[in-house]
Amino acid sequence: MPMLRNRFLRLTIAAFGVSMPVLAAAAQNAAQPAAPAAAQPAALAPNQATSPTPDQPFSLRIQANEVNLVFSVTDKRGHFVTGLKQEDFGLLDDGRPPERVLRFVQQTNLPLRIGIMLDTSSSVHSRFQFEQDSASEFLLQTLHQNDRAFVEGFDVQIDLEQDYTNKIDLLSSGIHKLRPGGGTALFDSLYKTCRDQMLTLAQDIAVRKVIILITDGEDNYSRVLEHEAIQECQRASTNIYTISTNISATTTKGDDYLRDIAEATGGVAFFPEKLEEIAVNFKNIQEELRSQYQLVYRPANFKQDGSFRTIYLQPIRGNNFVARVKKGYFAPHPVQ
Repeated sequence: MPMLRNRFLRLTIAAFGVSMPVLAAAAQNAAQPAAPAAAQPAALAPNQATSPTPDQPFSLRIQANEVNLVFSVTDKRGHFVTGLKQEDFGLLDDGRPPERVLRFVQQTNLPLRIGIMLDTSSSVHSRFQFEQDSASEFLLQTLHQNDRAFVEGFDVQIDLEQDYTNKIDLLSSGIHKLRPGGGTALFDSLYKTCRDQMLTLAQDIAVRKVIILITDGEDNYSRVLEHEAIQECQRASTNIYTISTNISATTTKGDDYLRDIAEATGGVAFFPEKLEEIAVNFKNIQEELRSQYQLVYRPANFKQDGSFRTIYLQPIRGNNFVARVKKGYFAPHPVQ
């Protein structure tokens, strides 16, 4: 077993070991025309930019053969870990170290594109108003100048009450217009939302796409299967944070669905034991969205063939650190 462990450490270190010299060389070459700039330790690769303040536009542009990876790191108690550096991580993309690391920053302020999905089926009627109030407060505390959000309810159909906007009053009004009643088509709704609201989102800058899904996880009406809904979220590069409305002491199949969806997309599943904890869960999501790392890299042996490429990111400093990151992504199809 020690031999296998040593081999793993060498592999994860190598994942950045091959990239660091390239990154350093790129920064040095870019600085050659101006001698003073070459001495600056914070010199970045040619397409990198300094980290903006929360209210400044973020102008990083991602090419088709580049991956924009946003993730958080926690310790064994679930507390966020900051201050880590690029060399503190090992990365494998589709089983290979990246060809080149282009950017690494901590506590990134990427503009957010947030979707609030509220289960409006009849099963949530008794606790619906509290969920509405918690969601409204979350948006009030989370949205910055360059962020946008939309609000929808779902039962057997989707009710998009407010499309993308930065106006809190419109979003809050949309949330409180929703009314519970009907069956539940969770997988259909999640699939369509990622397809229509996230996958087709036209942006010329890097943004972070997030859906907050508030539901008991039960589904009695969908035609889409769970894994198909997850794949569509992965195609849309969207992190799903789930908050269960099942506050009973019994674990249900719905709880398993919510956990699977969150873990596969790089989000977190929350299971409050009482209604008041839902507001705490929203605050936890808010903290995470502003306490993260961003890594932009160029994968090795990258092909635009629409295939699913796995991501394995491992902190190699701190035995109890865990990186919360999506399990992979779909490569784009070739341009016709």
